[in-house]
Amino acid sequence: MDKDQLLQKILASSELPTLPTVASKLISLTAREDATLADIAALVSRDVSLSAKILKVSNSAFYSFPQQIGSIQQAVSILGMNAVRSLVLSFSFLNIRGTRGVSRFDFEKFWQRSLSSAVATRLILEQIKGIDAEEGFCTGLLQNLGELILARTFSKEYEQLLHQREEQPRDSREAEREVFGCDHTVIGAHVARSWGFPESLVAPLEHHHQPELYKGSSPTIRTTVRAVYLSDQLSSILFSDKPEAHHKIFQKDAARLLGLDAAAIETILEQLHLRVKEAGTYFNLKLQSPKSVQEILQEANIRLSLINLDYDQMNKQLIQAKINLENLTRALEEKNRILDNLANVDGLTGVYNHRYFQTALEQEISRANRNGSTISLLFIDIDFFKKFNDTYGHQAGDFVLSRFAATIRDNLRQYDVLARYGGEEFVVILPETTTEDALAVGEKLRTAVENTAFRDSREEYHVTASFGQAAGTPSTEDHFSKDNLISQADQALYSAKEQGRNRVVAYSPKKKWFSFS
Repeated sequence: MDKDQLLQKILASSELPTLPTVASKLISLTAREDATLADIAALVSRDVSLSAKILKVSNSAFYSFPQQIGSIQQAVSILGMNAVRSLVLSFSFLNIRGTRGVSRFDFEKFWQRSLSSAVATRLILEQIKGIDAEEGFCTGLLQNLGELILARTFSKEYEQLLHQREEQPRDSREAEREVFGCDHTVIGAHVARSWGFPESLVAPLEHHHQPELYKGSSPTIRTTVRAVYLSDQLSSILFSDKPEAHHKIFQKDAARLLGLDAAAIETILEQLHLRVKEAGTYFNLKLQSPKSVQEILQEANIRLSLINLDYDQMNKQLIQAKINLENLTRALEEKNRILDNLANVDGLTGVYNHRYFQTALEQEISRANRNGSTISLLFIDIDFFKKFNDTYGHQAGDFVLSRFAATIRDNLRQYDVLARYGGEEFVVILPETTTEDALAVGEKLRTAVENTAFRDSREEYHVTASFGQAAGTPSTEDHFSKDNLISQADQALYSAKEQGRNRVVAYSPKKKWFSFS
């Protein structure tokens, strides 16, 4: 059959994946010039399950927003139209699997690789100024949509094609053109257009193997097409048996196509496996813990060095390779430990960041629930800090933030957790601490701050801080939740400010605040 006949049969096939109602309506809605964020929020809110998934990702380290996002309306407002559309489509497609029966087309592995490409596309676009990296995630995820469609709509023919490629490896698109008359890039783009996808999503599907063939006038789409092409090279490093070849292509083409410098390329390669691992958790896709690019390339080099060696040489090389690999593993573990620490620590103050706080709070709540103990939170805000910055300058403000954090940290127990919540606001997790004890800790910290002189090379500064405290016993409270505990501490902090600042206030559900001043 020719290409047109094939495309007609695909669109008429009962096995062609269909978009969920919300996803389909969202594509139509976002194509309208008069569409508002409120319209989008109202549409997405109709699907409770989808809304919950979007809120989960919005509040995860995938975005690392300093504030908690509590509703779809807030998520749409903060993330923007393209990012929400990308999340809706991503969750919709990640649920697509094959029909019953054994198949050579591994749907699970297909989505694992697709998710890796999505992460890689977003990571690449983050290195380019003026480009929205959020929609890149969806384009990276769906770049090989045509393969999925062929596996569903022409399962027998595609099964035979995969069998032939196992016996005689060859280029997948060449094999597809020979059997079907066109390849998966044409099929994926054609179906996406029939679903009403915008050109910003369709063009990368059509040109991601040959980005130079995109002749459109949009520089943003051109950049995205090239980023998706490069993401395929990155995912091939993780999944193919010739990672070194794809590594060379990526390094050369990242500079040639997008003008990325050595530092940006190194950042992408270092973060890829960490971001892929995180994404698997956020999008409920089981992924084996991916190796770093450096480790993969090192192992590939060892395999190459063993080719054409006699037995004795090979035995010696294997022993040495094992030693080298063990040394490399230890070095990588140390490097990953450092990277994990950097990802969890605020660069200015040296205390934990908002992302780490959210994870640590969940862990401490679980521990408190098991032990039947009480957990407390202290929210801390430096008083009149904007005025301080306006008076002394941001450089002095940064100095005070750093020394303020050190003062708080020096007056806490070893197992308490101090984190920068955002701006001049900090938070302390106090495990196994009642309200009475937490207020005493808060007063100790407040006094320490008030009595500390922050001296730099030019001047001496004095600041005060307000404290909001909340506590809970997860095992005995019916409606206890992490979000409620954070909200209660935040409300208590607000009351401390209302009462004149430089004081410690405990949360009370009846708003009869108890405070130290």
